Amino acid sequence: MQGVKADTLTVFYRLHQDQSVGTKRSGKWYARMVPTATINTRILAEIIQRNCTVKKSDVMAVIEELVEVMKDQMQDSKRVKLDGFGSFKIGINCKGARSAKAFTVNDNIDDLHVVFTPERTRDNAGNRVKQFLQGARCEELPENKVVKEDEEPEP
Repeated sequence: MQGVKADTLTVFYRLHQDQSVGTKRSGKWYARMVPTATINTRILAEIIQRNCTVKKSDVMAVIEELVEVMKDQMQDSKRVKLDGFGSFKIGINCKGARSAKAFTVNDNIDDLHVVFTPERTRDNAGNRVKQFLQGARCEELPENKVVKEDEEPEP
């Protein structure tokens, strides 16, 4: 499995019609990204091994330890920033309380989630660009069978 050249990368999408009732989105068509594969840690380690002098086993060890350290640091109320990648922190989903005194963890905190913010850089025009999105292009997935308004349905 060879690495893919940057000029051949495409974010594929399928069209999806919103079926919600009584909203501004109802009946409108939207693009949804379609993942064409899942790349796990082992595959990433193989690709990294081919691209540099570090062995796959070393890459795996570092990634596994990175996950553990990030978990510990985020659970200690720290934001974890990976330079050139982005930052991670824990976010809280909660219900509001009538007063600060009425707020309790059990009654008001519903869930925790991870917030990822990709690193931002500036392009040649000075615009802020999120890491992983610079140069990305979208294309409809060839197998998409959605009939667009200006097309005739297939027989």
